[in-house]
Amino acid sequence: MSWFDSTLAALDPARLTIAVLGSHSALEVCRGAKNLGFPTLVVAQAGRDRTYTERFRSRDGLGCVDDTLVLDAFRRLLDRDVQARLRDRHAVFVPHRSFEVYLDSDYDAIEHAFRVPVFGNRRLLRIEERTLHPNQYDLLEEANIRHPRLFANAAAIDRPVLVKVAEAERGFERAFFVARDRDDYERTAAARISAGVFTHHALEAATIEEFVLGAPVNFNFFYSPIDGRLELIGTDARRQTNVAGLSTLPADIEADVLAAIPLKYEEAGHFAVTVLESMLDPIFEAGERFVEAAARLYPPGVIGPFGLQAIVTPGPPRKDFVVVDVSPRVPGSPGIAATPYSAYLHGRPVSVGERIAMEIRAAIARDRLAEVLT
Repeated sequence: MSWFDSTLAALDPARLTIAVLGSHSALEVCRGAKNLGFPTLVVAQAGRDRTYTERFRSRDGLGCVDDTLVLDAFRRLLDRDVQARLRDRHAVFVPHRSFEVYLDSDYDAIEHAFRVPVFGNRRLLRIEERTLHPNQYDLLEEANIRHPRLFANAAAIDRPVLVKVAEAERGFERAFFVARDRDDYERTAAARISAGVFTHHALEAATIEEFVLGAPVNFNFFYSPIDGRLELIGTDARRQTNVAGLSTLPADIEADVLAAIPLKYEEAGHFAVTVLESMLDPIFEAGERFVEAAARLYPPGVIGPFGLQAIVTPGPPRKDFVVVDVSPRVPGSPGIAATPYSAYLHGRPVSVGERIAMEIRAAIARDRLAEVLT
């Protein structure tokens, strides 16, 4: 019997605890779990724990974090004794982007060494890394979803491109720059390497893709294996530094500022947006094809939340969208509950965190918990 089978057999649904790493969207996961009556546990890192141990701790009918497990480093989540403590709590772990990042994007460890049941398909998480195959581009190709044209190297550049390079200081963050052509690419890359923004080695592994001009909108879905249904939970857009500040600049100095200050797409937050109702059919169809493709490439496929980050482009003949990134887990944008799509379906706004807890409750009630955990 595998560790998963034995752990699942010992998992008591009446004592099940929803656990999550203390970053990214932990509070959203905890609030949703509390709404459905589950105890919550946040694995926090010392020095970054007060949000969970104090400010949103459950007490006097307030808060959503029932318990915390504070470690000296997030990487200790892979320690056997830490995992044993989670299993003793009958924990189901909800992964998000920071879970991957703070385990050093070690997907082999996530898949094989982290022996705690995970909500969702843990094997799908590795598609975020563009250097692995099959990756998100392969999945988008398999799903026949339009994505930016990719360039194998600078010599192939024949149009404006967006270059995504791992930062020198923080390898989990990407440095971005826009280049008009090959010469602009080489000048900008040389300047950024000289400034220490990224290394030559990182540039060799960079993604060079067609620059798509349009309105960014993220389509945040939830696929339910229990009901066999795809839901659009909400739509949002990112607020990123220092790109967001460009719109505040007078046009006559924008070029000078860009020449002096490297463009950054760091996350500052998200805000809720809506889409035209006429676009819902193609959005859903893309999500359905993604679910079908994921089942072929990464069985059992999608379980729970995922996001297609898109650029909406103008017509004629009609508006379309290009998917520029994929989030195969909790999207990390609590504001999407403020958009109307979950309420259109469920009769009230439902956050991603609550939708996860609803799925786990339904799986327990139908004795199908094994179908939503890996």
